[in-house]
Amino acid sequence: MPVISYELPDRFVAGAVGQPGERAFFLQARSGPRVTSVGLEKFQVTLLAERLEELLDEVLRRSGGSAAVPAVAPSELRDDEPLDQPVEEEFKVGTMALAWDPEDERVIIEAQEVTEETEDAEVGEDDPAIVVLRVRITAAQARAFAERALKVVAAGRPPCPLCGLPLDAGGHICPRQNGHLG
Repeated sequence: MPVISYELPDRFVAGAVGQPGERAFFLQARSGPRVTSVGLEKFQVTLLAERLEELLDEVLRRSGGSAAVPAVAPSELRDDEPLDQPVEEEFKVGTMALAWDPEDERVIIEAQEVTEETEDAEVGEDDPAIVVLRVRITAAQARAFAERALKVVAAGRPPCPLCGLPLDAGGHICPRQNGHLG
């Protein structure tokens, strides 16, 4: 299984390209001139950010506050810059995994390529053709990543005040208004 590995990258962010309602989402890692971008779905960005926060909170709780895990993202690590251009998708993400390495106090994020074979494969099967992006970052970098990822997701179409579904520029057919344009 080919692994694209980043040990403490210069930058690891989630970002989107395109107009709200038609955005493509990416994870992007950069070390020096080397940049890797992988595509994923909006819900995967949200889940990754939420699970990172939960993982860090749990590490902090279990350590009794002694682990090097900040409660919030340090301001110097906040990154509101656009994705590095050009954004060239290496692969589309199917499954992701998170882990905490207690020896190095690092978060490990793995994003595995989705293929037709992996959709039908049994969990745990090893396919030598599947590509994996593996990123090891500090807890502070993980907090900053999660904060940015949630902002990226929230920057899309505003929710309908009645049903919560995304509003297009021309409104939408709202189930709470019996199918009328909302």
